[in-house]
This record gives sequence, C-alpha cells and structure tokens, in this order.
Amino acid sequence: MAAALIVQVLSVAFGLSLVFQQADGWSAAHATYYGGSDAQGTNNGACGYANVFSLGYGTMTAALSAPLFNNGKACGACYQIRCAGDAACHSNVITVTATNLCPQGSYGGWCDSPKVHFDLAQPAFNQIANLVAGHVSLEYEKVNCARSGGIRFYVQGHTYFIQVLVYNVAGAGDVTAVSIKGSNTGWISMTNAWGQNWQTGTVLDGQALSFMVTTSDGRTVTSNNVAGSNWQYGQTFEGSQF
Repeated sequence: MAAALIVQVLSVAFGLSLVFQQADGWSAAHATYYGGSDAQGTNNGACGYANVFSLGYGTMTAALSAPLFNNGKACGACYQIRCAGDAACHSNVITVTATNLCPQGSYGGWCDSPKVHFDLAQPAFNQIANLVAGHVSLEYEKVNCARSGGIRFYVQGHTYFIQVLVYNVAGAGDVTAVSIKGSNTGWISMTNAWGQNWQTGTVLDGQALSFMVTTSDGRTVTSNNVAGSNWQYGQTFEGSQF
C-alpha cells in the first residue's frame, strides 16, 4: 500500500488530530458497533434524526467521533468504508450515512478525541467484519449520497419559532446553510440549532414556504412553494433534489 500522507490537521477541544489519507484516497480509522441486531438503538441522537428507518436511512448508518462529526456539520454525509488488516474482516465495501455522534468517554475510549472512529449500526458492522471482533481497523472515504425522492423538510415549532429538520439530502449530503422564504417575505437565513435542525423566529404562518439548501461542496438547490399557505406544524414536505 502506498505511504500515508498527512492531508489535514483538525483542531479539537483537547489538542490536534492528524488525519492520514492514503494515496488512493482512502483514510485510516477504526470501527465498533452499537444499536442491537435490529439497529433500533441507533434512533434519535445528535443529528436530530428521531427515526432513521422512517427517514429512509435504514441500518447502514454510523455515529462518528468528534473529529469527523465536526459539531454536527457531518450529519447526513456519506462514507464508503472497508475493513482493513484484521483477521475478522470481510471483503465488502459499504456506504454508511452519518446520523449520530459517538461521544467522548464512550465505552472503550475508541471515540475519544483525537481518534477518527466510526461506531457503526450493528448490521453495518456485520457487513464488513465478524461481530465477535468487536473492534476493527478500517479505511474510509467521503462519497456522494444517493437518495430516493427530494429533500425533506419536517416543520416543527410554533408561531414565533419555526424549526425545520432537513434530511434525505443527496450529493454531498451534509447541509451547511438553509434559508426559508414565505410568500410575503424575502429569503431569511436560518440558524443551525443542532444536528440538521434549522430555526428562525420569523412569523410565517399562513404563507407558502420555500427553502434554499446549501451543502458542504458549495452547491445550492431551491425548492419553491413546497408548503402551501395552509401548512401545519408537524408536517413534512418534499422539495427539489441535488
């Protein structure tokens, strides 16, 4: 295998983490698993995806250690991974979506900064290695996400506080900016609350809603009038897609 090259230095709360990338584009990391054989334990979490199954992410998901999670900016991103150099490895290459944070102090210390780590949903781990191993080395690279249908906008809150969960985003997958527009307003930049929840205090009741979504690769897609003027809190709307 080609010699590793240092390609990025990430600042983290307790020091510096060196991320090594192989000449073929793959980077080194480690993996464990969580969530049970049915992956039910992977629901909820730091990205705001209350039910990864109903949102379409299924069991091919991962909780990332802090250097990869990047304070939630990685939520929705896709990574191709393969087991590397362990007797327990399978030869499969799979793609997983970042849906959670594996926090500092987790069992075994594998997610502690500055480690680059994937805590995979158990069915995903089982695709790349024998479960009995518990922990394996792996290689990963960030890839574009393939999604069915348009971007989804789950609207929550009340008259003076709108919070929108943005999910099912193709392409880069990780959203860096969201704007909302009522039929009687201009574009309003939303603030990131946590994970992929975006919010504004602007009153938009009774107005048709449009959304503008930008991902980490700088691409932007606009979804015009996805919610009619009679929209209600607790509803989900489908927009355009990358």
